[in-house]
Amino acid sequence: MDIQSRTTYDWEEFISLLIEDQKKIYNLQLFTTAEVTPLFVEDDQVEILVTVKERWYVIPSVIFTLADRNFSEWWVNQNRDFSRVNYGVKLNHDNVGGRNEKLKLLAQFGFTQAFDLIYSKPYIDRNQQHGLAAQVTYFTMKTIPLRSVDNRQVFYTNDNEDVLRQNIAGNIRYTYRGSFYNFHNITVGYNQTSIHEDVLAENPDFFQHGDNQLRFFSASYSYRHDKRDNVAYATEGQVLNVGLTRYGLFSNDDVNETEFSLIANKYLRITPKIHFVTGVSGSTYLSPQQPYTLVRGIGYLPNFIRGYELNVIEGQQTVAHKNSLRYELFNKAYDLSSFVPVDALSTFPVRLYLSANFDHGHVKDRNNLPENARLTNRYLYGYGLGLDLVTFYDQVFRFEYSVNNLGFGNFFINFRAPF
Repeated sequence: MDIQSRTTYDWEEFISLLIEDQKKIYNLQLFTTAEVTPLFVEDDQVEILVTVKERWYVIPSVIFTLADRNFSEWWVNQNRDFSRVNYGVKLNHDNVGGRNEKLKLLAQFGFTQAFDLIYSKPYIDRNQQHGLAAQVTYFTMKTIPLRSVDNRQVFYTNDNEDVLRQNIAGNIRYTYRGSFYNFHNITVGYNQTSIHEDVLAENPDFFQHGDNQLRFFSASYSYRHDKRDNVAYATEGQVLNVGLTRYGLFSNDDVNETEFSLIANKYLRITPKIHFVTGVSGSTYLSPQQPYTLVRGIGYLPNFIRGYELNVIEGQQTVAHKNSLRYELFNKAYDLSSFVPVDALSTFPVRLYLSANFDHGHVKDRNNLPENARLTNRYLYGYGLGLDLVTFYDQVFRFEYSVNNLGFGNFFINFRAPF
């Protein structure tokens, strides 16, 4: 909290600090509600009452998710194929030692078999400036995307349904928080990917070097400025994330590539019920070609244009500019304490927003691949209307109808905020 004891503030500054401190406490994502209230004990003296309702920190859950990039990709391009479903178990502990340490364990089967372990400790020092995190991931796939044709992914499964891709990766991240809203991250990792020989027969350039093994160390630096009122679905503030990643640190690494990435979003409150969001995201590689496992473009998070959910537009330089004007239709938190005796589950918030959207962008493909020339190296845009639902534990559901500049319109469902 910015508020200091034994300090004198003018009234407007004092109220502004209380509002910002309340947002910061809620954005820890440890509480379902957070309120900071001044209690006057004298004409010029106040005590600060902080009232929170804790979330349920230990959440075991069943995994039942789609393996595809989004719901519309699965529904339309993959013909609602239930073999492309992931299932398993997951355990999230969001407050392991009482100081916002997070532990995530995942055992997943189905389309992608995966095992994942993540542990993060936001602060390892008394001044709460330095943090550490570590992650180990292992997964296998029997069906993999080989390439894209006509700006859609082409998937391949061999006749024996063998494992076509096996991946193991690990990384360690160091975080330095210079102030309440500014973070610096340094990550060092190792990645090893093996593919079946049939994959190389179908696409000899899958790894670019003709081998069925891809091994490399990587290092990245990112700077993040995050001053949003709600990190899950913001209506005020801004976020900036700038990253530089080096794939291949040593001479015997199989990759020699550098990537620069950017995310910059602004959230503007116009009236109590209306806000405008605008955001730019993009990335660029220095080399003209990359292993297919590192390919970027429109359709891969965070770069997308509404109306092109069914497409992947791949290249070495990508930029997308997303815009939404939103109106709050409904905002109410239901008290379920008479039905649910557990405090962490007794509040069920529902917020509904009507949104008018316009996105545009461009993907530069230096190789000018003719099979994808329809959408690469040209200006793209999409627009439409949507309904956003924000509910329990800040879960987001988006229902949108969008039309792109080719005149194609469709209804799309997404399960995360676009900004």
